[in-house]
Formats: sequence, C-alpha cells, structure tokens
Amino acid sequence: MSTLKARYESVRSGFEIADIGFFLLRLIALAGTVGWLLVASVPPETVSTFLWIAGFFLSYGVSGYTLLFLRFDRKRDIYRALLLFDLAFVYLLIVHSGGFASDFYPGFYLLTALHAFYFGYRTGLVVAAVCTVIYFLAGFRVSAIEPIDFLLRTSFLYLIALPIGLLSAILRADKEKIESLNRDLAGSLETMKELQGKIMEAEKLSALGRLTANVAHEIRNPLTAIGGFAKRLEKRLPETTPEKEYAKIVVGEVARLERILRDTLTFSREARYHLQYADMNRLLARTEAEFGEIRREKRLLLAVRPAPGLPPCIVDEDQIRQALDNLVTNAIDAMTDGGTLTLATRTACENGTHYVVIDVSDTGPGISADLVKRIFEPFYSTKETGHGTGLGLSICKKIMEEHRGSIRVSAAPGGGTTFSLYLPYLPVDEIFKAQCWEVIGCGVEKSGNAAEMCPAFPNYGRICWSVAGTLSETKVYCPVAEKVRDCRKCAFYEIVKPSCPPG
Repeated sequence: MSTLKARYESVRSGFEIADIGFFLLRLIALAGTVGWLLVASVPPETVSTFLWIAGFFLSYGVSGYTLLFLRFDRKRDIYRALLLFDLAFVYLLIVHSGGFASDFYPGFYLLTALHAFYFGYRTGLVVAAVCTVIYFLAGFRVSAIEPIDFLLRTSFLYLIALPIGLLSAILRADKEKIESLNRDLAGSLETMKELQGKIMEAEKLSALGRLTANVAHEIRNPLTAIGGFAKRLEKRLPETTPEKEYAKIVVGEVARLERILRDTLTFSREARYHLQYADMNRLLARTEAEFGEIRREKRLLLAVRPAPGLPPCIVDEDQIRQALDNLVTNAIDAMTDGGTLTLATRTACENGTHYVVIDVSDTGPGISADLVKRIFEPFYSTKETGHGTGLGLSICKKIMEEHRGSIRVSAAPGGGTTFSLYLPYLPVDEIFKAQCWEVIGCGVEKSGNAAEMCPAFPNYGRICWSVAGTLSETKVYCPVAEKVRDCRKCAFYEIVKPSCPPG
C-alpha cells in the first residue's frame, strides 16, 4: 500500500497542464461518441459497430493510463504509443460516420494541438501531416472528396500546430528559466544561512578568545611566581630528599602550564603582523639548521628540496617560522622509530590564484581519515597527556588564514603525512594589470596600511574574485563577483582575467 501511495504522489507531483489535456481529450472523445449515438439517428446495425469502437477506445485508454501510472518516467514514450491508437480511433469513427461528411474530423485538431503543445512545433507539424493522410484515406473509402473542403479542413491542422508549438517552446523556456532562478535563489539562501552560521560561530569564538586571553593574562603572573619559588626551592633542597623530587615536579608542571598559556595567548590574540617580502627557501634553510641537532638525536634523515627561482611572498616571517616550526616538531614526534623528514618548496596555481607552497612530509604512521577532520580543532591532540597543548595545528591554521592562505594535509594510515602551507603571492607580470582601487575608490593605495585596510591583502590590486582568494578558502572585497559566483560573469573579468601556467 505504501508503494502505491508513493507512486501516486510521484505521478501527482509530475502532472502538467498537457497531461490534464490528454486525459480530458479522452473523456471528451468517449462522451462525444456516446452522445452522438444517443442524439443522432444511427441505424441499429451501425450502433453495434460504434459500441465496439468505444470499447476499443476504452480498453487501450485504460491500459495506457495504467502503464502511465506504473512508468510515469516514460510518459513521453507512452503518449507517442497512445497517439497511434488515437489516430486509429478517429479513423474508425470517420469511416463509420460518413467519411468526408463525418462530424468527427475535429478530433484531428485536438490531437494536433495537444501534441504540438506537449512535444513542440516539429512534432505538431508531423502529427498534422499524418492526420491529413489518415483523414484522406478514411474519407476516400466512404465518400467522394470535396477538394476545397478538404484543403480548408486540413490547412487548419498546420495553422494549429505551428503557433501552439512555438508558444509551447516559449513557455517551456520561461519555465526552465524560472526553475533555474529558483535553484539559484535556493542556493543563495543556503549559502546565506551557512554564512550566518559561520558569522555567529566566529563571534562566539571571538568572545571566547577574548575571555581566554583575559584569563590567561590573570593566571600568568601568579604562575610565574609559583615557578620562580619552586626553582629556588629545588636549588636549595638536598638531592636525596623527597621534597627535591616534589619541587622538580612542580617546576616541570609550571613549565607545561606556561606553554599552554603561551599557545592560548597566541591562538586568541588579534593579528598584528609586520608584513614584508620574504624568501621561503631561506626560511627552509634556517629551519634545517635549527632542528639539525634534534633530528640527529632522533636518528632521522632530513631532505631539503628548495624550488629554484622561488618568488618572494609578502608575509610576517616570524609567524610563518612559528607555523613551520610547529609542523616540523609534529613530524619529528610522529617518527618515533626513525624515518625521513622532508622540507620542500614549490609553486602552485589554483582558480587563478598563485601560491608559494611549503611542504613538510614525514614517514610516520600517518593519520586516519577520521582524525584528519579534527586535527585543526583547538585543544585536540593525538599525543599523550602532558605532551603538547593541542593548539599547534590550530595556530598554524590561524596564521595561514590571516595571511590569506591555507594549510592542507595529505595523509593515509601507514603512509606518512604531508602538511602544506599555501601562501598567495602576486606574480611580477601581473602587478601592472588593472588595479582594484581604480574601480572601487577605496584609497588603499594612498593609505600606506594596505595590510589592515584591505581584506584581500596581499592580493590587493586585483579585483578578480578568484585571484583575491574567495576560491582559496579566504575572504575578499569584491561583492559583485562574490554575488554572481562566476568570474566569467563579472564586469571586470576581461580586464583582470587570471592566467595560470598550463597544467
């Protein structure tokens, strides 16, 4: 019963005006045949013939609509099959009611009109031609042809098919346009809801961050005092006393709390970056030197692969160093039984945005797909308790987003892990293209403070939505392009058309 109900709902929701027209046509044809038998003076021997014709009509009509109910997705094919039976039905009516003198020839008009409306003017003209031939054959068998009457009657078939078919095409195009607009509107509303949710979440996190920062500041001073006194006690207590061990534990735990406070303050503070051009290959070399001793102690191999001719990026070098140090530390911790740490740089171009990419790869146990979804959450850590704060990757993500870039991870259980820092940069050959401030009039080029004024920094100077970073998971100051969600529809596309190297 539930299956029949579901099928009925499916048929009802998919019913169109033309479907109603086809159904009414059959009711009118059946009622007209019965009414003609009741009103017209029909010889008794002819009545049985018309009853047989009506039975034929009723049987194929019921069969057709039963099939339509069961296979509504094939209704166009079913209507084409029913057309053959409808033509045969009208043919039989005309043959047995006087040929060219029959009053049933308007049935051809109804068939032509409905099929032209449903299938279009081409099908309508084909149906009109078939009706002309069938009408000629039906009438010619019974009575002499009247050329003028025949031409007048059949010419109306084509006069009906062409305008109705063209009107149907216009209505169908308008309907598709409305449906497309409805889909776009639904998508825009869904996007708006998502953005509202993200804004609310960002406001909550911002409030929580301010609260956390205030609490951390209040805790830092007494914690520093506790740590200082604990260190003094540790130095003065004899080596063999249990109090000496207690003091060491206090010093160690205070140090761990200080690390947590430092990471919490870093994560919750507002961005105050000192942006300047920096060479990421030089940063890689510095990282190699800093972690050289640690990786030798851990018996790890280190491979450094700087890309030749790497363009400089506009970054806060200290912050990028912090993000890189966090990733290298995590990679070293992941390879407890030795392995290879690889540091590499490269360039990439996605959605019209050019990037300098820093890859940090290890040969550790990898990360499962479930953990990949959570590793950037604040305070989430896979390390043992007391080792790490769970904020390292969250801080990396925050730093990259504030640089209008992103951090990505590629990992598989048992296959190692690669973290990639994507830093956008503006190629030299694009600097002289159209500048966004020329169109917007924001005055950023005169402010001397583009980093804080322009949310598209460091890609300011380009109004193109994709180049400025919307498609690279960041925000952008270009409401026109962001609204149409298609760079090619943007009025500025031809001016600042983004270009990436082939491949």
